[in-house]
Amino acid sequence: QVQLVESGGGLVQAGGSLRLSCAASGSIFSISAWAWYRQASGQQREWVATITTGGSTNYEDSVKGRFTIYRDNAKNTVYLQMNSLKPEDTAVYYCAARLPGRSNFDYWGQGTQVTVSS
Repeated sequence: QVQLVESGGGLVQAGGSLRLSCAASGSIFSISAWAWYRQASGQQREWVATITTGGSTNYEDSVKGRFTIYRDNAKNTVYLQMNSLKPEDTAVYYCAARLPGRSNFDYWGQGTQVTVSS
């Protein structure tokens, strides 16, 4: 089992920055990829970014060039640095972890709210 705890959300003005953290514990050696998802009010959860244990990253088109996903292995923490925030980035952001050979993510955090004011 893997436990994920997000933090770092809050209220920020458009154009501002936030850094989300996802602290992982448990059997994290078994994880092959980490991701951030988000869910705006009344909308479906959408994928934001992924990082593999090998360090490869991918981003959803609307956040490319603004968001950066990275890991600190010593701290067992995955981060999402969010710059140039827009009101449409407002959502609950979730951290997720995936086991090898799986297409879906297996473990999820509780989410952290990000609100971007115009």
